[in-house]
Order: sequence, then C-alpha cells, then structure tokens
Amino acid sequence: MERHITEAYSHPELLQQTEYREAVEAAVEALDKGHLRVAEPAEEGGWNVNQWVKQAILLYFRLRGMTTIDAGPIEYYDKIPLKRGYEQLGVRAVPPAVARYGAYLAPSVVLMPSYVNIGAHVGAGTMVDTWATVGSCAQVGEHVHLSGGVGIGGVLEPLQAAPVIIEDHCFIGSRAIIVEGVRVCREAVIAAGTVLTASTHIIDVTGPEPVTHTGYVPPRSVVIPGTRNKQFPAGNYGVPCALIIGQRKESTDLKTSLNEALRLF
Repeated sequence: MERHITEAYSHPELLQQTEYREAVEAAVEALDKGHLRVAEPAEEGGWNVNQWVKQAILLYFRLRGMTTIDAGPIEYYDKIPLKRGYEQLGVRAVPPAVARYGAYLAPSVVLMPSYVNIGAHVGAGTMVDTWATVGSCAQVGEHVHLSGGVGIGGVLEPLQAAPVIIEDHCFIGSRAIIVEGVRVCREAVIAAGTVLTASTHIIDVTGPEPVTHTGYVPPRSVVIPGTRNKQFPAGNYGVPCALIIGQRKESTDLKTSLNEALRLF
C-alpha cells in the first residue's frame, strides 16, 4: 500500500490504474478504522510522522468528486463522506456534530456539536466539547477534554510537518488554540484562552530562572496565557507567550471531573 501511494503521489497519472486507486481507498479506510495513523508514538518517547499516509489523504481528495450529502434535513455538498455508524462504534455524537470519513474515533468518545476532520485520531474516552474543532491529522489521546471552542490545528502540507499532538489525560481550556505541530504531553492542563503556535515561547516560571520551550509542553504542566517584553524599532511592547506556573496536582484533577460526570449521567 505504501509503495503504491508514494508512487502515485509522484506520478498522479498512475491513479488511472485500479491497483493505485484501491491502495488510496484502502489507506483512508484504515485511517477511519484506526488501523493506520498519520503520526504514532515512537519507542524513544517522541512521535513518528507517516508522510505516505498524508499523501494518501491528498490523493483521496483528487479521486473524489463533489456530491450532495444528506444528513436528515441538513444538506452538504463536498468530496469527503461523513462518518457514520456511531452506535456500532460506541461513540456519542450530539447534533450537529460532524466527523469526516477517514477520522478515527475510539469507543466512548463524546462529540458535542463539534467538528473532526479527515486523518484525525481521537482516543478512547475523550470529550470534544461544543464548537471545538480537531483539524486534519491532529492526534488527540485518551481521556482528553477539549473544552468549548478549542481549536486544534490541522496539517496536510508540508508532508514532513508534524501534526498537533495532545497526549493522554490532558485538559484543554475553553477557546484555547493549539496549532503548527505543537505537542502537549500527557496530563498537561492548558488554561482557557491560551494560544500555542510553533514559535510561541512557553516559559517555565516555577524555578529561580525562566526555562523556555517552543512547540512543546512538558508532562503535567499547568499553562496559562502571558506576555513578554520585546524590543522593536518603534519601542518595547508586550507579545503573547504562555507561562508554565506549576505541575498538575490533585486539586487540578478535581476541576476535570465534569468530564466523567457527563459520561455517567
């Protein structure tokens, strides 16, 4: 499958041949079922990006034609089908939540009115709250809470670019934005309104001296929005940053109990 897709990506005329089209279709079906991932944990603790899986998604767009999609009284007009069969998947989907075919939703995922794009992977027990978006190829772990209005960015190109990765048991506060391949490690808490991009300075201020990260939030960190001074030709101005103000404690864990209550009741 990988060989056929990499060849077809370099030579799109090969898609006229049945075996190449079938390879693309099979790859997207495997994404939809969770047998393939755009990125997966590496043994040394990082993440590996499978570029050829991104190529499959891009080729799938090329193969698909525009068509009308009916969802009860709601009509769409698009190339990618909607994900279906939520009861069999064990996924709770509250109208008008939308997930595209080719996105994987593990059992016990809860989708409030939200959006999950093709290539995304959402782990078991995760809550995607109202008006939250999970972009194409984003990787969201197990028992994560994406609060209302959270924006998790997607990436298809460049192929080598890592997607946004939210690891297990993270809590992402309302209206937080995480884009450009930022990795949020397990059990971290991101406060409401925090914006994390590849160039955002994520500054640990818990010690005697600041420690700055970019594109990476350490495990169990509690992160809030902040500003830092930067000199420009026109003067000194505050620019956005994020501050690590502590480590997740039991009192912090209590604030995420709403997630469990929504599942149980």
